[in-house]
Amino acid sequence: MLEQILDFNRRFVDGKQYEQYVTDKFPNKKIAILSCMDARLTELLPASLGLKNGDVKLVKNAGAVITSPFGSVMRSLIIAVYNLEVEEILVIGHSDCGMQSLDSAAIFEKMQARGVTQQQMDLIAYCGFDLKSWLSGFDSAEDSVRATVKAITGHPLIPKDVAVYGLIMDPTTGGIGRVDTK
Repeated sequence: MLEQILDFNRRFVDGKQYEQYVTDKFPNKKIAILSCMDARLTELLPASLGLKNGDVKLVKNAGAVITSPFGSVMRSLIIAVYNLEVEEILVIGHSDCGMQSLDSAAIFEKMQARGVTQQQMDLIAYCGFDLKSWLSGFDSAEDSVRATVKAITGHPLIPKDVAVYGLIMDPTTGGIGRVDTK
């Protein structure tokens, strides 16, 4: 698969197809979006919001959640605010999310089937890290979005003048609605 991707890329660059995407590092709309990495949203999310290349800073992860106040997601959002002129943050979860009701025990079984030993998992626990919680999902996408918005707005390094909104998207139609985060 990688060779097919690299072959396509060579043709893309040689044909100067990149020219239509040229922009700079500053988001035109001064927005950062935290969204789920779900493959259904790759093109649907920007298309359904009327976004084009260069309009927003897009951060994606499993479930559009913040697992640590000083992890890579918060770091990206803080850099977007202070270095890339972002004024608004949208947290966009979606219905039918793979993280909804994710069972960490099932993940552990799959890890062990692929060679991760109980000793390795015990070492992680010994180091003080709660692997079960880290690999658990959530029951409600709306509640997860609320918790993520709260984590951002309550973060000591996010200025109070940055607007943070919670949204839920339908991964089939692209329909989007606000989540009451108050």
